[in-house]
Amino acid sequence: MSSFYLTLAHPAVGEIEAKRSRFLAVVAPAASEDEARSVVEAARKEHWDARHHCSAFILGADGSVARSSDDGEPSGTAGAPILAALRGRGLSDVCAVVTRWFGGTLLGAGGLVRAYSDAVVAALDTAVVVRRERLLRCEVDLPHALAAKVEHDLRGHAITVLGVTHSAVATMQVGLAEAQVAKVESLLAASTHTETRLRIVGETWVETHLGGSDS
Repeated sequence: MSSFYLTLAHPAVGEIEAKRSRFLAVVAPAASEDEARSVVEAARKEHWDARHHCSAFILGADGSVARSSDDGEPSGTAGAPILAALRGRGLSDVCAVVTRWFGGTLLGAGGLVRAYSDAVVAALDTAVVVRRERLLRCEVDLPHALAAKVEHDLRGHAITVLGVTHSAVATMQVGLAEAQVAKVESLLAASTHTETRLRIVGETWVETHLGGSDS
């Protein structure tokens, strides 16, 4: 399994017109086939008066699951270019649906491919992309009085602090790449003046914004 991949922070919309046909694209994060189909069905329900709702989705950290639908358009003129536009941005766990209102003029196969692709690209150009990275979930127990200082020190070294729980002691959760474990143990020792060992308790996916319309 890949240790990281790119996806979307939230849905985004783009629209183009080609020979009076209107193409409205919605791109959205989707963690499963059911979520992807929900995006398509929502567009179909909202825009019931449109002729086509063509779509594609890619799922999994390695992008191993991919599906597309031409929804009545000539074979290969809608779903495939939508899928190619998503792959062109290196995205996964993502769905795109393009709703088309026919404008009365036939576009031909090449025109349809360009229009469906361009609509998805228009939506992706407004989207916020995040990097989703698989990290070790680690814990360390600290005196309550030191928790805030340690958290500040770790964040200052760009360490992902997932949270702190307080009971008999303060238990801090951090997300780390394997190569960071020794470094963080050294940082903890410097902050607490004791030899502190991290416990690896599992794995987690952490998102980091890369850019987009509101970044």
